[in-house]
Amino acid sequence: MAKIADIDLGEFPLLLAPMEDVSDPPFRALCKEQGCDMMYTEFISVEGLIRDAHKSVQKLDIYDEERPIGIQIFGANIDSMKRAAELVEEAKPEVLDINYGCPVKKVVCKMAGAGILQDIDRMVKLTDEIVKSTNLPVTVKTRLGWDSNTLFIEEVAERLQDVGIRALSIHGRTRKQMYKGEADWSLIGKIKENPRVHIPIFGNGDINSPQKAVEYKNRYNVDGIMIGRAAIGYPWIFREIKAFVEKGIILDPPTIAERVAAARQHLTHSIEWKGERLGVLEMRRHYSNYFRGLRHIKQYRAKLVTDLDPANLFDILAEIEEVYSQEEAVMI
Repeated sequence: MAKIADIDLGEFPLLLAPMEDVSDPPFRALCKEQGCDMMYTEFISVEGLIRDAHKSVQKLDIYDEERPIGIQIFGANIDSMKRAAELVEEAKPEVLDINYGCPVKKVVCKMAGAGILQDIDRMVKLTDEIVKSTNLPVTVKTRLGWDSNTLFIEEVAERLQDVGIRALSIHGRTRKQMYKGEADWSLIGKIKENPRVHIPIFGNGDINSPQKAVEYKNRYNVDGIMIGRAAIGYPWIFREIKAFVEKGIILDPPTIAERVAAARQHLTHSIEWKGERLGVLEMRRHYSNYFRGLRHIKQYRAKLVTDLDPANLFDILAEIEEVYSQEEAVMI
C-alpha cells in the first residue's frame, strides 16, 4: 500500500507527471476519469508566483474532483521558494512537490530544476528549508544525476528522506540525456533495495504500455509509476495499465467515439479555463495525439490546427467521428 504521509494511494498507484503546457486542469480531468490515482500540476515558477504573474498564479487552480493532487514548484532562491510554499499551502493541495528534474536550459542555468543536481548539498539544504516552512507533505521529482559521472541518486534519496520528504519520483535519465536514449531504472531499483529508504519511490520514464508497466513493477519493485508523455493525447493508458496490473487483461484501444469525446471535452474545458482564443490555440498540440494512427487524418488535423472558431472545431470533430466510426464498423 503506497502512502504519502496519510494520503492512501492504493496498492500500486499510477501518477500523472507534471508537464509544462500539458498537465493543466482540462487534461488532468481526462486522466482522472481514466483511473489516474495522483496528479500534479504543471511546474510553477516561484519567482512568477511571488510576483503575482497571471500564468503562474493560474496554475494554482485545482478542483475537488482532481484530488489527491500535488502542486509542483521550481526555483533556486530559498526565500522565494519558502514564500511560494506559503502560497501553495493557501491553495490547499494534498502535496507540495519540488521540481529538481526539469532539463530545460533556461531553468537549469539558474540552478533550478535539474540544475541543482550539480550541487547536492544545496539541494538538501533547500529541501530542508521548504519542509520546515510548510504544513503540507513535501515530495520531490528528480533525475538520476546531472550526467553519467554524477549518478548520486542513492545518496540523494537517503538525504532528502532524512530532511523530511514523504515520497520521491525519479526519472530514469540524467539531465545531459534530456529525453534521449532509454530510461535506466536500475538505480531506481537499487534505492528500493536500500533498507534505509522507507518513503515511497515512484519510477518515471518510458512507460508506454501495460506490459512494460507490469514488467518494471516486478523488476524494480517500485511503489508506483509516474506516467508523462505516454498519456499525452492518450489518457486511456491509465485504465489499460490498471486492467493489466489488477486482472491481467489487455483492454481494447479506445473507439473513435471515445477519442472524439475526449478531444471534445478537452477543447471545451480548455476554452472554459483559459478563455476562447488561448484555449483554442493551446489545444492544437493535442489533436495529433488523440487521432494518431488514423488513416488520412492529415486533412482533418490541418483544419483543427488552423481554425480559430470553436463552433467550426466542434463540427470538424463531429465529422471525424462520423467518417471514422463508419470505417470502424466495417472493420469490425
